[in-house]
Amino acid sequence: MPKINYIEHNGKLHKIEVANGLSVMEGAVQNDIPGIDADCGGSMACATCHVYVKEEWFDKLEKKEDGEEDMLDMAYEPNKFSRLSCQLIVTDKLDGLEVTIPKKQA
Repeated sequence: MPKINYIEHNGKLHKIEVANGLSVMEGAVQNDIPGIDADCGGSMACATCHVYVKEEWFDKLEKKEDGEEDMLDMAYEPNKFSRLSCQLIVTDKLDGLEVTIPKKQA
């Protein structure tokens, strides 16, 4: 199973095995990772699963859809490496993915 590295805003690391086919958000929720609220349950109707993807991983991800970009406009301090973790589907290719959780969610 791929391991996803969730880093809290304070630097605390959570290295979690997440099954293929689940989203990075689902892996966080199922493992009680603090800071990923997932208020909409993954339907891309909010920005409470916002994460910053480590730069070297960013281009390995599927491209953002327009709806995700719209939701990220509502996120807390988005930047060019911002993604909604509900839109990041785990595959073996993402083993070792590193995402940082913002200080707060919008």
